[in-house]
Amino acid sequence: MGATQVGIIGAGPAGLMLSHLLHRHGIASVVLERRSRDYVERRVRAGVLEQGSADLLESTGVGGRMTGEGLTHDGIKLRFAGEEHRIDFRQLTGRGITVYGQQEVVKDLIKQRLADGGEIWFEAEATAVEGVENERPRIAYRRNGEPATLECEFVAGCDGSHGIARAGVEAKSYERAYPFSWLGILAKTPPASDELIYAYHDRGFALHSMRSPEISRLYLQVDADDTMDAWPEARIWDELRLRLAEAELQPGEIIEAGITPMRSMVTEPMQHGRLFLAGDAAHIVPATGAKGMNLALADVKVLAEALAAWYRSKSRELLDRYSERCLRRVWRAEHFSAWMTALLHRDPAGDPFDHKLRLSYLRYVVTSQAAATTLAENYVGFENA
Repeated sequence: MGATQVGIIGAGPAGLMLSHLLHRHGIASVVLERRSRDYVERRVRAGVLEQGSADLLESTGVGGRMTGEGLTHDGIKLRFAGEEHRIDFRQLTGRGITVYGQQEVVKDLIKQRLADGGEIWFEAEATAVEGVENERPRIAYRRNGEPATLECEFVAGCDGSHGIARAGVEAKSYERAYPFSWLGILAKTPPASDELIYAYHDRGFALHSMRSPEISRLYLQVDADDTMDAWPEARIWDELRLRLAEAELQPGEIIEAGITPMRSMVTEPMQHGRLFLAGDAAHIVPATGAKGMNLALADVKVLAEALAAWYRSKSRELLDRYSERCLRRVWRAEHFSAWMTALLHRDPAGDPFDHKLRLSYLRYVVTSQAAATTLAENYVGFENA
């Protein structure tokens, strides 16, 4: 039986950043990850960092490559009804965003943890969390086909919405499923714009993003029951050019493609006994608002501070308030993500009245400084949410 102070399930941004922050407080941890290192470093997910997230990476010594390779954006473009409008985040809020892929954040954190002597057990699948109401909870896992147990003082469930940690929390789940999905591709083609393009079109939503000057990340709204078989490459590129109004968008080698359901989920509370949930294990947001990775990093920043306070003084005050502190930010992000999703996606029924309402509100957003500021403040992230 192994032992550590904090057992962390999941080597995504939440689990790795928590381990990194705990190390800086002198607290030992072990990260269990059911996938291989190669898999988690290649897993393409989010790519937008709020200013607060970028500051966290930089201030804790893992932001060097992000600073050099990340793309700083001061706004986004909205396209609809044949028009293009820019929302200037910097002018409206004094802050911007950084485009830097989640897998790159993961690579940087893994490299730093290993350099610091941190323990990340890849291909170690957690199967149960036990005794979370006791002083020594345990994580049961399998590694190399053999069952084993890790004893710890606290457990952090950072293993996503389908992980095993959620089962250990007595909580209420608030959920919403959307009647459409996102088809996303990562392609070897130069970005057609220097900023993200959010497009609302009669045929549905499209998003133009990027990962580097040579790699683009592009999305299309598709039917909830669509499969990739219905979307050959030629159709994907034709639809992207049409919805984005980017006639010059050049097809390139598609590195990765997939269809992702759109849903929202919040677990309340995010803790039980000595088990704490963070990131996607506690909440899911539709990707429209670019909040997923940012919420994960914000969660573990709060959790690391609370655990550090406990190890300093054995005070549970901050630990007991963990859910309360996180959920305020989570629900703000959920609201914004749901709002952006409703505003920019064509409903499958194609209601012409709703379509006109969306166009009207989009024009309000781009002609009213108050409305534009609301979008900008939420997109770049509230400092004290």
